[in-house]
Amino acid sequence: MPDQVRHDDYRTFYETINISLREIMATAFGLQRFLNDIRYHRERFRQFIGISFVILVCIAGNPKEILFFVGGVFIIVGIAVRLWASGHIKKNKMLATDGPYAYVRHPLYVGNITLGFGFALASGLWWSLPLFLVIVLLFYPHAIRREDEKLHRMFLKDWAHWHDKTRALLPRLTPYRPHQHGSWSFMQSLRQNGEPIIALVLLFWLYILSLGLH
Repeated sequence: MPDQVRHDDYRTFYETINISLREIMATAFGLQRFLNDIRYHRERFRQFIGISFVILVCIAGNPKEILFFVGGVFIIVGIAVRLWASGHIKKNKMLATDGPYAYVRHPLYVGNITLGFGFALASGLWWSLPLFLVIVLLFYPHAIRREDEKLHRMFLKDWAHWHDKTRALLPRLTPYRPHQHGSWSFMQSLRQNGEPIIALVLLFWLYILSLGLH
């Protein structure tokens, strides 16, 4: 009987060790997969991380009046740039070189960075700006390279000429083609990105942040 008890104890012990090792391996594999995704497929996380950042600084924010209003201006400008760009974008159909695309290659990213900086500033949190800088450096150079490579494959010489004349994030002072006049479309903005809805969501979180003003 004691031998049987001892045998059962050993079996239980080994089963516990085996389960723990499997859990450790699963955790390690999951972490490795996450790190690989961040390295090679980080675009999957860009929108989620950006939204999470906005929500985090709005909930944890300790806004000061001057910083809030200065940050609010950046937020409004960023939202406006995104709305402007989304009404001109022609995804996978033709190369957009009108509207904001006449001044900068990635106006949606310019809008994101501008409004993200605005939320960091308006929150009044000392750590929000360094955190936002990390997010920008982690995601946007990679996103710009991938987007440029995709557009280059699709539009070849047209893209190459536009690329040579237009910077990724710093706007030109004059439009790429001065006599080109494209029209902005609300419905296109809504269909392509759901941008008007995103704008309302961002304004809602700005309002939530404003409740902490003192």
